[in-house]
Amino acid sequence: MPVTAATHAAASFVTQFASKLLGRIRSGYSLITGFLSLQCYGILIMPGVVQVGYYYFFSSQVRRDIVFGDQPRNKLDIYLPKTDEKNDGLKPVIALITGGAWVLGYKAWGSLLGCHLSGAGVIVACIDYRNFPEATISEMVKDASRGISFVCNNISEYGGDRNRIYLMGQSAGAHIAACALMEQAVIECDATQSTTWSVTQIKGYFGLSGGYNLYNLAEHLNTRGPYKSLFYSIMGGEQSLSRYSPEITVQDPNNKKAVSLLPPIILFHGTSDYTIPADCSITFVDTLQKVGVKAELMLYEGKTHTDVFVQDPMRGDDKLCADLVAIIHDGDEEALTKQMRAPTRRRLVPEFMLKLAKKISPF
Repeated sequence: MPVTAATHAAASFVTQFASKLLGRIRSGYSLITGFLSLQCYGILIMPGVVQVGYYYFFSSQVRRDIVFGDQPRNKLDIYLPKTDEKNDGLKPVIALITGGAWVLGYKAWGSLLGCHLSGAGVIVACIDYRNFPEATISEMVKDASRGISFVCNNISEYGGDRNRIYLMGQSAGAHIAACALMEQAVIECDATQSTTWSVTQIKGYFGLSGGYNLYNLAEHLNTRGPYKSLFYSIMGGEQSLSRYSPEITVQDPNNKKAVSLLPPIILFHGTSDYTIPADCSITFVDTLQKVGVKAELMLYEGKTHTDVFVQDPMRGDDKLCADLVAIIHDGDEEALTKQMRAPTRRRLVPEFMLKLAKKISPF
């Protein structure tokens, strides 16, 4: 080999090695700093976590660990409104799938929203699902679908109105829930497949801070984590990105009939969300409207990925809950009046701690 060629090959090897090494160092550094930030964040919001945790474990309104399938973590929690003799009819229901970057998802993360919504006369069923590496996205979607099926078929036993069931997801849970909804719509268009629940049973879909185009999301997350190699593993390989990108799925001409079955969709997102940018919801709503789906976008100015779901409710300013209640009880003047007259929610965490938590949050 000529000297110049050998030199070029050696230089190329050194460059590639250095690039990979720096990438590993960067990845390790980000992992460590992210973990430390998460620990500090948890400590700062701990006063609220303790109070919500007490409610979760000891309130008679919470039915925990209801089994809905034969797989690990096929369980859900149900948050029930207090008995009201003047209004003891069937209650509207939200089937909620919480987030956690597909690796930390857990049904108890929805306890704060479950507490607030149940206080407004809405039953909340928080559905658990297996996380990576125990499962990839396909199993997560199957778990979510099993949980939704349980809610659709059994919620009346808990006082829920089977004609007013809403599906909701937050962060990674918003992606999983949207995939489950779209997958179910496609299945219903295939006469050879049997189903245990129907998209027509879902009155509406609420997506909070979700990502619906995995190609775009992979590029964004690669700058923050999880990096592409891990992200592709979670999604079952790069070849699965199209299948589990609802924004792409609804544009497929072959899914035109399935898309027509989708319920109204409302997406919520903070404009200062840098974990999953608001553009993810903006472009999905635009895509949905173009294919004929009734879709709406609600943006929260200046709110981050965790503000709407964690910090704001802990300061007693739960705008998301108020918006959900207004949508669910639309047309029910008695329920809306009762909500307006409800006492102000109490603060769970001092303001200075919440502001500091926002600054150091890894999300």
